[in-house]
Amino acid sequence: MFEEAFSSGAEIVSIFALPEYADRLRDFTGVHWVSPELLKDLADSKTPQGIVAEVRLREEDPPTILSGKYLFLEDVQDPGNLGTIIRTADAAGLSGVFISNRSADLYNLKTLRSMQGSHFHLPIYRLETMKLLQLARESKIPVFASTLSEHSVDYQTLKGSSDFVLVMGNEGQGISSVVSEAADQLVHIPMKGRAESLNVAVAAGILIFYLS
Repeated sequence: MFEEAFSSGAEIVSIFALPEYADRLRDFTGVHWVSPELLKDLADSKTPQGIVAEVRLREEDPPTILSGKYLFLEDVQDPGNLGTIIRTADAAGLSGVFISNRSADLYNLKTLRSMQGSHFHLPIYRLETMKLLQLARESKIPVFASTLSEHSVDYQTLKGSSDFVLVMGNEGQGISSVVSEAADQLVHIPMKGRAESLNVAVAAGILIFYLS
């Protein structure tokens, strides 16, 4: 993750590392050499990788017009799910990701581990649901929302689109009624077995790669 931050041009404020990293970090200034015990306190994991870095947050304003393939995560509250979905969006080449104000913290340590540096590769914006829908409407791009209802269609019936916003909802409640009413098309993933639903990260992966 440190290498991803560096290669993306992120501003690295300070570095804490074990002495055996001296050769690999010889081109960096401001490195603090620490003991394994101290590094373990700085890191959240039980087996840290030997380096901890402080990286300045990048605040980006949402675009005024959307053009491309976007994902909107509405109130996805599990940090692992949030990070996994963002990593999947990165892998599929999406243009960016929006997360609602009630979604998990982007910089939760579990989210960061799940993203594996993908937040350095694509823009991520925090935006209220109503503002996201308004932005999509003003940009004249379709909104697809994942939900199981009498009005939803098999996702495989959708035709490819160069511009869209895909909405994935909360783990327990799904998408909001506001999104359900405003979406251009509600979609679902047909299931052949007896499971009632899919994990939101798994469902997002299927839909993201199909639509992209």
